[in-house]
Amino acid sequence: MDMSNDFKMIAKTFFGFENILADELLKLGAKKITPGVRNVSFFGDLGFLYKSNLFLRSAIRILTPIKSFKVNNEKELYSSVFNFNWEDYLSINNTFQIESVLNTELFSHSLFVSQRVKDGIVDRFRKLYNKRPNIDLEDPDIKINIHITKNDCTISLDSSGKPLNQRGYRTLTNIAPINEVLAAGIVMLSDWDCQSDFLDPMCGSGTLLIEAAMLATNYPVNIKRKNFSFLNWKNFDNDLFEMIKKSVLNKVKPFDYKIIGYDKAPSAVKKSNQNIINSGFDHLIKVNQFDFFKTKKFSENFLHILFNPPYGERLQIDFNLFYKKIGDTLKTSYSNSCAWFITSNIESIKQVGLRPSRKIKLYNGKLESRLVKYEIYSGSKKRHKKNLKSN
Repeated sequence: MDMSNDFKMIAKTFFGFENILADELLKLGAKKITPGVRNVSFFGDLGFLYKSNLFLRSAIRILTPIKSFKVNNEKELYSSVFNFNWEDYLSINNTFQIESVLNTELFSHSLFVSQRVKDGIVDRFRKLYNKRPNIDLEDPDIKINIHITKNDCTISLDSSGKPLNQRGYRTLTNIAPINEVLAAGIVMLSDWDCQSDFLDPMCGSGTLLIEAAMLATNYPVNIKRKNFSFLNWKNFDNDLFEMIKKSVLNKVKPFDYKIIGYDKAPSAVKKSNQNIINSGFDHLIKVNQFDFFKTKKFSENFLHILFNPPYGERLQIDFNLFYKKIGDTLKTSYSNSCAWFITSNIESIKQVGLRPSRKIKLYNGKLESRLVKYEIYSGSKKRHKKNLKSN
């Protein structure tokens, strides 16, 4: 496959993020963008592959298809793999790993498919060089992705390696921290225009705050990350990679509003502050130890609120009462705000006592969730008149 010109890539994402990822790709300059389910395919050159890995907020990994073929049985799978020119992509000293995703009646186990593909690759190297590259399941140099749908098999190289949510800033986490890609995606889905203050009133490890700060400043999310699988590819171009890194950093812009986090647990405040320092955004983000239910809005200006309320069996709380308190606090203390939160306690949403203006179906890990939006307008007419007089 010639990588000097434009070639096809596939960015994997979470369910519900396909359109925001397509939008990100469009802004970044991708060509032939086609959203699928949990993925978006597009075309670009080698520099664009590097840029995508550094910049895309809502992508989990970027795959590059290198071979597609029809398969009817195990024998055909093995021979197609064996006859492919692996030596153009992999050297004897590289370690590799195979990940298989199946949507077919032909094979029932993805591990079996991965094993047969491995056999085909290893046997080819043994035939050509009397030596073979080794498998490494923890941290391979080259990651190979096999996708079989019905009778169609596609082999891709995974250019990212470890999933792209591993940005490199989060060293300390709370119970059930939100995945960084999920956090970035819901910041974008919440339609924040980055032209107002931002509050996460239950900030946990600070992930939503950091992703919001990176979005607001147009900062490349994975610039601090040390490892990408493409660094081990035979066609890796270090000069091009350094040039792309410089060009994405040149697009960083200032942000003139506040990004604020609250958490009532001192341990959470400590952890989020450490992660914020690691991210380099401690000049923009401030975290306070407050119980959201006892707070009032910190200014008259419009406020964008986004949070991931605590959930799960380990938390000994009455969820119905908890969600009622969320609604009461928003109604009494947060007028002229827009509040969004993600929850897998779908039944408890009714207890908020406000009508959501939007509900978006997402998954938090395996848990079906909703991202809900509430618009809290400025108070009564009397208060509105008072505001007009004071202006």
